[in-house]
Amino acid sequence: MTSLFDLKDKNAIITGSSRGIGKAIAYRMAEHGAKVIITSRKIDACENVAEEINSTFGKDTATAISCNISDKEQLKNLYVKSKEFCGSITTLVCNAAVNPYFGPSNNIPDEAFEKIMKSNVQSNFWLCNEILPDMVKIKSGSIIIISSIAGLHGSSMLGAYAISKAADSQLARNISVEYGRNNIRANCISPGLIKTDFARALWENEDILRVTTAKSALKRIGMPDEIAGAAVYLASEAGSFMTGQNIVIDGGESEQ
Repeated sequence: MTSLFDLKDKNAIITGSSRGIGKAIAYRMAEHGAKVIITSRKIDACENVAEEINSTFGKDTATAISCNISDKEQLKNLYVKSKEFCGSITTLVCNAAVNPYFGPSNNIPDEAFEKIMKSNVQSNFWLCNEILPDMVKIKSGSIIIISSIAGLHGSSMLGAYAISKAADSQLARNISVEYGRNNIRANCISPGLIKTDFARALWENEDILRVTTAKSALKRIGMPDEIAGAAVYLASEAGSFMTGQNIVIDGGESEQ
C-alpha cells in the first residue's frame, strides 16, 4: 500500500478498544497496515478483538493488554507491554471514557464528578505524558483524543461529562503547541450520537432515538466505523499537516 492513508510501520495504542468506536478504529488501522494494541479493563474481550484482527490481517497484527485507565501504574504497564510487542509507539488513541451520572450538575456526587474527570481527562494526560518523551526521540507521533459534541455546548443533564470532553479538546491543543516542533501532532475527534453500548440509553428505545436524531441534518444515528476513518486520516500522512484541531462528526447536529 502506497497511498496517503498507508499505516505500515505505524504502531497504535487504542484505549477502550474492546468494543464500539475503539474497536472500529483498531480494526481499520490494522486494515491499513498498523500494528494495534487492544486494551480495556476486561482482558477476555480484548483478546477476542485481537484474535479477530489477527485472523483477518495476519499474525502479530494485534495484541491484548488489560488496563484500568484510572490507575496510573496500569497505564505505565500498558506502555511498557506495548513497546515489548511492537517497539516504538507512533500513534495513541485515547478513546476510553466513563459517564456514571446523568442529571443536573448540582446533584452529582463528588465521587462521580471525580471519577469522570480522572477517567476522561487525567488518564489521557497521564498516558500522553508517558508516551510523548519517546515520540520526541523519534521526531514523530500522532495523538488522537476521542472527545464529544457534548464538549461543544452546555448540557442540562451531562454537565460533568461535557466539562471533561471540553477539557480533552484543550489537552490536544496544548500538546499540539508544546510538541509541534518535534513533529508530533495532537487532535480530537468529537462524535455525535453513535450506536455503541456507551450510548445505548439514547438509541435502544425507538421513540427516544427518533427525538434525538431529529436534531441532526442526516436524521439518523452514526455507526462506529464512521468515526474510524477520521482516526486513520489523523494517524497517516494524509493528516500530516493537521494538528490542534477538533473534527466534529455528528451527522450535522451541530449545524441545526
